[in-house]
Amino acid sequence: MFCDLSRPIETGMPTYPGDPDVTLSPDATHAEDGYATSELRTGSHAGTHVDAPRHTLADGEPIDVVDVGAFALDARLVDLAGALDAREPIRAAALPDPSDVRESCDLLVVRTGWEMRWGTGRYRDHPYLTEAAAERCRAAGVGVGLDTFGPDPTPAGVDTDGETEGLTTDDETTDGTPAHDVLLGAGLPIVENLRGLDGPPERFRLYAFPLRLRDGDGSPVRAVAEWEA
Repeated sequence: MFCDLSRPIETGMPTYPGDPDVTLSPDATHAEDGYATSELRTGSHAGTHVDAPRHTLADGEPIDVVDVGAFALDARLVDLAGALDAREPIRAAALPDPSDVRESCDLLVVRTGWEMRWGTGRYRDHPYLTEAAAERCRAAGVGVGLDTFGPDPTPAGVDTDGETEGLTTDDETTDGTPAHDVLLGAGLPIVENLRGLDGPPERFRLYAFPLRLRDGDGSPVRAVAEWEA
């Protein structure tokens, strides 16, 4: 059985604060040209995507040289939906012990339930991994997939009226990208902005193949889960 876990790429879709806007518009049309092509303008981290080590590490590998097999992953679902508050840190204890996952999977897919806030300012207020939680993943040799903008806190954005969107309270947010750095520094995959995580079972196969962007720091993907019915 297959399940599409990716966001549609479309004009005006949510993007990480400060990232380029996405537009998908006709270039040639059947009415005018007898065929159809489109122009796509997007950042490399729009929608459901994977990060390359180059994303947060200046000397990290770009996406086009990461082995393609690294994006066909044995995944284990960690369902924390309903158990997390806005901007709540996901601590190491919330994740499986390394001895329980080492050599049995490649990726922990953390379902926070935040996908329901997609398209709103509150999507930025997602839970995030503590650095210790990321270290736990590194110790187990597994990457992370999430239904959020990423494993680190996302700053509040500004809407078209200049108003702040998302929480700006002084909670336990951190500076920099510590979870990204821990995972990408170990060459472990990060898959972001997943959706539909109420569909797959606890164990499934995840395919998240990126575009072969030369020297790319990440790429949108068509994330697909597969499991035996």
